[in-house]
Amino acid sequence: MELKQLCEIHAPSGDEGQLRKLLLEEGKRLCGAENARIDRSGNVVCTRKGTQPGKPHVCVSAHMDEVGFIIEAATEDGLLRFHPIGGIDPRVVVSKRVLVGHDLLPGVIGAMAIHLQSAADRNRVLGFDGLYIDIGAKDKAEALAKCPVGTYAYFDTPYQPFGDGFVCAKALDDRVGCYTILELMRETYPCDVTFVFAVQEEVGCRGSHGAAYGVQPDIVLNLEGTAANDLGCVDDQFKVCRPTQGVAVSFMDGSSIGQRKLFKEILDLAEHEHIPHQIKRGVTGSNDASAYQRAAAGCLTCVLSVPCRYIHSGASVAYLEDIQSQYELVHAFLMHA
Repeated sequence: MELKQLCEIHAPSGDEGQLRKLLLEEGKRLCGAENARIDRSGNVVCTRKGTQPGKPHVCVSAHMDEVGFIIEAATEDGLLRFHPIGGIDPRVVVSKRVLVGHDLLPGVIGAMAIHLQSAADRNRVLGFDGLYIDIGAKDKAEALAKCPVGTYAYFDTPYQPFGDGFVCAKALDDRVGCYTILELMRETYPCDVTFVFAVQEEVGCRGSHGAAYGVQPDIVLNLEGTAANDLGCVDDQFKVCRPTQGVAVSFMDGSSIGQRKLFKEILDLAEHEHIPHQIKRGVTGSNDASAYQRAAAGCLTCVLSVPCRYIHSGASVAYLEDIQSQYELVHAFLMHA
């Protein structure tokens, strides 16, 4: 499965069904039908036995869900009120094209035109309560008939390679991790490996809590797309991580702290194998590593991320060779675990 196909599937938190079906089919094809399943949380879990007994059990996990929107009301003149799913900055959504519902009804996120705003309006950020989705409905009845309360809406962004090795798409967080796992599943490793495609990470790492108790591995490598901060007049110490510099290895984030021994082993392995890498220089965000780290008896965790510009928007940007570096480092670790 290509990264383009993964990114263009619509699967916000709680509405992952289409992507889950495809990932399960790929899991059965690559790992065998008896080794791929959907757990009670909705995660896709695939297993592959190792060739050498006594090796640690490693879990490689990535989340399948993306940020999006859900319809919560309609105005009398047919405009849809909506709520964000996941952490979305309202400044990045105005005038963006969206698709609403499983019928993919086209719409646009609107706000009051600048010509009609007061001076006070122009000096503040419009919240989501000041935005709406316009689907061209003539009134409230038509809007809700086409898009009932609880209908999902998705960014409408085609996958587009550009520049020298970059790609722009929605949902690079975390379809890059899903893509890496699918590539890893083509191989056999000395250790037992469980591959997890988790649901609902963007709304509180909900799927990974169930996966963590079900899998109970010794080590978890959590694969992510993470926020790059390399643009504009940003001092080097605040650039967190940068596209073109390789996979980003985290020592800490907002919900977990990696174990020093595993962190050093992965950095040493990247150096030894000449795999492009960088240390993520910022304690920001949270991810599924926290659920694995705290479940049952706990486990060793490390987060390996692809730097993405404009993350949690309709148009993120990543460097394709950074995705390759993520794959190469995880593959090397599984071969040496």
